[in-house]
Amino acid sequence: MRSLRLVLGDQLHPRLATLTDLDPKIDTVLMVEVWEEATYVRHHKQKLVLVLSAMRHFAAELRARGVAVDYVALEDPGNTGSFTGEVARAIARHRPDRIVVTEPGEWRVEAMMRGWEERFGRPVEIRDDTRFLCPRPVFARWAEGRGTLRMETFYRAMRRRTGFLMEGREPAGGRWNFDHDNRRRLPPGHAVPERRRFPPDAVTREVMVLVARRFADHFGDLDGFAWPVTRSEALAALRHFLDDCLAGFGDYQDAMRAGTPFLYHGLIAPALNLGLLDAEEICRAAEERWREGTAPLNAVEGFIRQILGWREYVRGLYWTRMPDYPETNALNATRALPWFYWSGETAMACLAECVRDTKAHAHAHHIQRLMVLGNFALLAGLAPRQVEEWFLVVYADAYEWVELPNVHGMALWADGGLLGSKPYAASGAYIDRMSDYCRACAYDVKAKTGDTACPFNYLYWNFLSANEDRLRGNPRLAMPYRTLDTMAPSRRKAIVAEAARFLDALEMSQGHPDGERAVGTRAPDLFLVEPAGRDADA
Repeated sequence: MRSLRLVLGDQLHPRLATLTDLDPKIDTVLMVEVWEEATYVRHHKQKLVLVLSAMRHFAAELRARGVAVDYVALEDPGNTGSFTGEVARAIARHRPDRIVVTEPGEWRVEAMMRGWEERFGRPVEIRDDTRFLCPRPVFARWAEGRGTLRMETFYRAMRRRTGFLMEGREPAGGRWNFDHDNRRRLPPGHAVPERRRFPPDAVTREVMVLVARRFADHFGDLDGFAWPVTRSEALAALRHFLDDCLAGFGDYQDAMRAGTPFLYHGLIAPALNLGLLDAEEICRAAEERWREGTAPLNAVEGFIRQILGWREYVRGLYWTRMPDYPETNALNATRALPWFYWSGETAMACLAECVRDTKAHAHAHHIQRLMVLGNFALLAGLAPRQVEEWFLVVYADAYEWVELPNVHGMALWADGGLLGSKPYAASGAYIDRMSDYCRACAYDVKAKTGDTACPFNYLYWNFLSANEDRLRGNPRLAMPYRTLDTMAPSRRKAIVAEAARFLDALEMSQGHPDGERAVGTRAPDLFLVEPAGRDADA
């Protein structure tokens, strides 16, 4: 049977299920750049360059292996702009007997594919994505009948299933989780490794010109693009991380430092989520470093947990709960996303730093995302749909299957506790403990109320007060609610008033996804300059 084998832009692995039994004599691989995917959200310019360049390199590698590749570029004449339209045109060109695909990452794309058999009058085979370590049916069986889906329980099951970091039936080192050993602040003057980056080649430079011309109004800087776009580059990036960074990853994975966006983090998620790497080879390589004694167990376990645990877990949760999952809004958060999420122009140093890193690199590490950007969105009651779209737009590794559960469930607690046992809410003290951001901030992280107080402080206590009916019974929040109960009524009243003033001002600072201010709005001084009476150098 002649097969038309569609390879999507985030499926760029040589052992992709679509390609395993390909017959180069009669089969054709179809790869398409479509406007619908490039614009359904206004992706960061670097994300667009990454995907388009990686696709073009992958197509060239397939052709070098003797595979017939039908490649439709974004600006090719006749490009219909959609997967369905391009599959229809390819069927007319090649007259295949069947269509072969690997299950896509996003629910909306699979829903589209499931209509193709009837539409095109040919069998459509949708194969399991073997790049993941937990097949979707396996996760569904694990999740069946559970009221809550805790990652830690799933992670332990996956350790047993795969054998990673196991000594017989017991976890290596006698513990499943070394998270408590992985929360150190970077000491002053601590030198972090210089990170390997990959200068654009001719193909990438051509794509950069295209993106600069056709997507000029999208968010993000383009000049600093240096992500790996081929499997060989991705493997080099992985080796660099394992050799130079993994040993320090555990201790400092939660740390933040101004002007140091990458620290010890892997920087391999964009390549992994594109398919240039796969989860098993990454976990196996990291485990080998521990077994040979070049990386400590707390670092290797923490790293493997991010992939074998969180990554596989959020994918499974996404597919078991779609399409209804994003409709929940457990805390009734409705406030619009403020424009400084796009511009970075705010007197809150932590937020400004994280947005600047995001704009420059299409990257911020997990604590910046969760405990600064996500924490502020949670405390301020920002609308989940707007926050989720922002996270999907701005990061090079963001795809709906991984972004949505992390933001909707973990950062915003919008699913009411299905994913996380408590909201990840924190005051400014957490950010001060894990970073140096507060030293250069216009606000005083020690002040609880008043013009100079860090907004995270009064927003945190206001959040607990405003959501008391929903959250007070949560055992993991018993301590902060006991503290709230000891506050004098006058102090609680002052906190609520400060938060209301701040949030009212926030309503004036809405903006558009292109980073420009909304017509007719003015960003209040509260977000742009030092508050009155505060010495920024204090």
